[in-house]
Amino acid sequence: MASFLLLRFLKLLVILSLVQFSSSTQIQHTFYQCLSILQAPNTFFTPTNPNFTTLLNTTAENLRCLMPLYPKPQAIFTPLNEYHVQTAVICAKKLGIHLRFRSGGHDYEGVSYTSAMDPPFIVIDMSKMRDINVDLDDNSVWVEAGATVGELYYRVAEKSSTHGIAAGLCTSLGVGGHITGGAYGSMMRKYGLGVDNALDAKIVSADGKILDRVSMGEDVFWAIRGGAGGSYGVIVSWKLRLVPVPATVTVFNVARTLEQGATKILYKWQQVAPHFDDDLFVRVMISPVDISGTTKRTISTAYNALFLGEVDRLLEIMNSSFPELGLKKSDCSEVSWLESVMFIAGFPSTVPTNFLLTGKPAFLNYFKAKSDFVKHPIPETGLEGIWKRFLKEDHPLMIWNPYGGMMGRIPESSTPFPHRNGVLFKVQYVTSWSVPEKDAMKKHYKWMRMFYTYMGQYASTNPRQAYVNYRDLDLGMNDKNGDNTSFEKACSWGRSYFKDNFMRLVKVKSEFDPDNFFRHEQSIPILPGKSF
Repeated sequence: MASFLLLRFLKLLVILSLVQFSSSTQIQHTFYQCLSILQAPNTFFTPTNPNFTTLLNTTAENLRCLMPLYPKPQAIFTPLNEYHVQTAVICAKKLGIHLRFRSGGHDYEGVSYTSAMDPPFIVIDMSKMRDINVDLDDNSVWVEAGATVGELYYRVAEKSSTHGIAAGLCTSLGVGGHITGGAYGSMMRKYGLGVDNALDAKIVSADGKILDRVSMGEDVFWAIRGGAGGSYGVIVSWKLRLVPVPATVTVFNVARTLEQGATKILYKWQQVAPHFDDDLFVRVMISPVDISGTTKRTISTAYNALFLGEVDRLLEIMNSSFPELGLKKSDCSEVSWLESVMFIAGFPSTVPTNFLLTGKPAFLNYFKAKSDFVKHPIPETGLEGIWKRFLKEDHPLMIWNPYGGMMGRIPESSTPFPHRNGVLFKVQYVTSWSVPEKDAMKKHYKWMRMFYTYMGQYASTNPRQAYVNYRDLDLGMNDKNGDNTSFEKACSWGRSYFKDNFMRLVKVKSEFDPDNFFRHEQSIPILPGKSF
């Protein structure tokens, strides 16, 4: 094996010596020529290929990032294994070609498959790297970066009905990028985040080495568990801890409108949800809905929950802690943990669990999103201000996710993800639209920014925190010229995402990738004075 790898690298060096002086206008040809050593047909796509646009669009969750105003890659490479990724990185660095890396395509701002800062560029699409190896004896699973969390959940449940994974709510998330940002889900109050349960990883560094936890070192392993993707290297696989789940869990989805007392109920939820039993996760989905038989709209607050236990114990907890919701046994369903994944993701009960193997998202639209962390209950007057503004927008949505439990017991510095003790809940703001028009985008951006300004009075401060997996390029943006790539601007959005962990991330980046090969609009920067 060693002699084979040596021969392969010698061939690669010969090819590089022939193409290293190619101009940027020959990017497709030179990169393809360099990759030819792999002898991997049907893995390289240029815009002239009839499958190029389909491949580019297939896993893009935010249709906004496919609009003509967003730069498109010169080519897409779909590696089949970690050695293909390794070769792509070596070729790109030698040839001075900028790369972007995509696993699931959920990147809210599309930085994994667009690039305004370094055109031309090539996308390395990990969607063909989806191997999953479950080891019940070791209580762990190795999963490649291109697999979706839905596939991961299915393969774990296929082996055991009493094992699960603490990760995302949306089943079409690509595991590679999802885990790098934190990876919260409906078991976060019980077991923490995906990064809190990451045991090992394989990463391709800027110098083309394939490293595991031992060889990358604990500082780098700390950084990739929450420091977001695209900064340190290419994650090709994760080793994650399996967590115990009951054979039977309980789910419910109960909606309350303004006419049914939604304001007072939600005010109480803020006070009790972070203190529920660790087995209980109750998030709130907030959106305008039509009032039947009229032309008017009202606000719906839908309480969407997973309880790691049976219905009778759930009712005891709810009746004791949150009787205001009025939960009934008939509102609840006892299901398997895998079926609860489908329920929380919003799939109808008629959709079989093996649909998770398709990796397809439940929803696709054009959207803009932001996030906040709330540390003190929003008063009823503040909620009423939210309702007033929501009713003026076409399709706004808020998702409130409760903290507490394990999230409050893990130190802020244990991983780069710092939003821990003291947080009551995280808010995700989304506004969506259905037409690919620039004017529509401007209209909804304007509403979102005004609403975000209103919510500032209730959000965390110094800094106003944000969740990096809900990437927001508005953060740290210079209103005058749109430059958010300077170190000063990076410190602004960096503190929002990572608080005091940001400078440690910068130090690790400066040592591990001193040439800043891995970069995008909000990648971790190197220290000023380092080479670029």
